[in-house]
Amino acid sequence: MESPTIQRRRLGLALKRAREAAGKTQDEAAKAIDSAASKISRLEMGQSGIKLTDLGILLELYGVAGDDAESMKQLARAGRQRGRWSGVRSIPDWFRRYIDLETDASEIKWYQHEVIPGIFQTEAYIRAMLLSGQPRAADDEIEKVIEVRLERQKVLDQRRKTVSAILSESALRRMVGDERVMRDQLRHLAEIAQSPRVAIQVLPFNAKSVGDAWAHFILLRFADDATSDVVYLDGYADADYIDRPETVRAYAQLWDRLQAVALGPVESRNLILKVAEERKD
Repeated sequence: MESPTIQRRRLGLALKRAREAAGKTQDEAAKAIDSAASKISRLEMGQSGIKLTDLGILLELYGVAGDDAESMKQLARAGRQRGRWSGVRSIPDWFRRYIDLETDASEIKWYQHEVIPGIFQTEAYIRAMLLSGQPRAADDEIEKVIEVRLERQKVLDQRRKTVSAILSESALRRMVGDERVMRDQLRHLAEIAQSPRVAIQVLPFNAKSVGDAWAHFILLRFADDATSDVVYLDGYADADYIDRPETVRAYAQLWDRLQAVALGPVESRNLILKVAEERKD
């Protein structure tokens, strides 16, 4: 079953298309339900739910009726349910939405330049990162974060999902924990790279520079509907979710440029194993 986040996104896309087909602006839609245009924007991006009474007003404004209207109402009901991780205090609200998107995406493209991506991390690597970044965190909070991150890794086993990652060589050499933690992590990464649904490439230090690649990003795609693609950018204390088609296309093009200068999957795995063997206890 799709997550509430995805249900809200599906409803938002459907409402946006209906509004545009009806020739209505976001301001007109907002006026109809006595709200700000920003609320319509958040609704169409799937960032918030909607009351059924407000939905009914919008559907009437857009001229949507019959089965189409009922389908949107069902999406609205599903989108207002609580997600699986909604009661976990150690997971901020802005990240819970990402977990839902990650689970439901059909394709994940992840560019990372300083650390190993979360869905590839070993338990020891996760723990070392948490203890370094949150030295005063309570033990139960750390254990819950570890549990969630390990649970997220089940996406690697999902059929009909592909995961591609481009990692800077920095991510392989940046010390997290001790030598053993890093060696085990890199061997684990090399093992994951053998999965038929996972492609891992390394951007070596001597690769041609890609000037725009100064920050990591994740591109999420959903089935065959390119209009629902999302770019996820996380920061120190929050995150941005970008779904404007022109911006998503720009990140997709950046991904293509990075992929063109990165090592191929076989060469990348060889480098990962080489760096792993350089780690001594």
